[in-house]
Amino acid sequence: MDLTIHASFLPHTDPDESLAFYRDVLGFEVRNDVGFNGLRWITVGPAGQPGTSIVLYPPSGDPGVTAAERQTVAEMMAKGTYAVVLLATSDVDGTFDRMQGHDAEVVQEPTDQPYGVRDCAFRDPAGNLIRIQQQK
Repeated sequence: MDLTIHASFLPHTDPDESLAFYRDVLGFEVRNDVGFNGLRWITVGPAGQPGTSIVLYPPSGDPGVTAAERQTVAEMMAKGTYAVVLLATSDVDGTFDRMQGHDAEVVQEPTDQPYGVRDCAFRDPAGNLIRIQQQK
């Protein structure tokens, strides 16, 4: 099979805060910004990788989710346990320093992991965990 990752979805609680984080802190391109019924879906992705994107979406926009499920999602997002994305870099320490300069919420400073990467972790404005890894 010839499969690639085209897009993954991360929830947002504030589209403007999320847009600023992914565009200004991570340096991602804004590929699409769609509003519908007072909600926004924002597609971002790394420069030079037009085939890979993250769609920042309003979790309340899914009509198949019940009110109880929305509450559970909101609680998990507030704790930072709902969604995770792994990003890769050739310089995790430099990336960490740059993100710290933007006052991103640090979860873990750069650390050598026993499974062969050096990584760090942050939370985006919605509480999503962003792990940034460098292969050793």
